[in-house]
Amino acid sequence: MNDLLSEAGRAFFFMVRNRCRETGDTKVVERVPMTQEAYKKRKAEIEEMENVQMPQIAEDIASARAEGDLKENAEYHAQREQQGLLQARINDLKFRLSRAQIVDPSQIPKDEVAFGATVKVLDMDLDDEEEITLVGDGDEDYDAGKYLITSPIGRGLLGKKIGEVAEIAVPKGTINFKVLDISYEM
Repeated sequence: MNDLLSEAGRAFFFMVRNRCRETGDTKVVERVPMTQEAYKKRKAEIEEMENVQMPQIAEDIASARAEGDLKENAEYHAQREQQGLLQARINDLKFRLSRAQIVDPSQIPKDEVAFGATVKVLDMDLDDEEEITLVGDGDEDYDAGKYLITSPIGRGLLGKKIGEVAEIAVPKGTINFKVLDISYEM
């Protein structure tokens, strides 16, 4: 059991270290906006994993252990690996919740780009319109146009108003977006 916990602990340490490196400061862990509903959803997910899935895996490990020699027991090793992966997922969700900053959608200014905004932009370099929704940690889906608010594009659009141009530095260069419309669906 100690080996498993230490594996999960190491995974959590490296995850925290890497996320801190993303911010460029190992002393500050960045706060990420999240709605109360998203917070509750993740909290329920953690409780389900800890109270349902983890005990089930523990039972499966006990059953596999009862089958005999652990050195050649593939089922036992597979269940231990599942337990480690589940614990790493629990740790990741807890870390995300620890960074959460609960945002009240009614308090967000509706005339500028902020958390939860769906922004229609014109890519001035490609003369192409796009719709981008700024979301919190864990809700991003770049193929569906849901960008993390802390991403370069999310940060570049924050605070912009209709008609303003955002020059955004991205790994491939600079993107110039003109804000055409801002709406909120919250």
